[in-house]
Amino acid sequence: MPKTAKTTKIAISLPEEVLDAVEREREESGESRSQFFRRAVEALLRREREQELSEQYVRAYQKLPESPEEVEAARRAAGNILAEEPWQ
Repeated sequence: MPKTAKTTKIAISLPEEVLDAVEREREESGESRSQFFRRAVEALLRREREQELSEQYVRAYQKLPESPEEVEAARRAAGNILAEEPWQ
């Protein structure tokens, strides 16, 4: 039997103008409030995770950038690839 995700009800407080905007958006999409807020929270968490991964990549690159030989090899490879394109 597949395991279903446990859900928990919560209460949140929002300024009235934010709730009004939420209501307009969710009514247009046909979502329930739960669906709307779940989708919004998931998008926020995903964006923050992607931002953290991007920052980790930049920090790692700053510690160990390409060598001049690697840069030259990439330049040559790109030149070869672009030379094969049918430019018109």
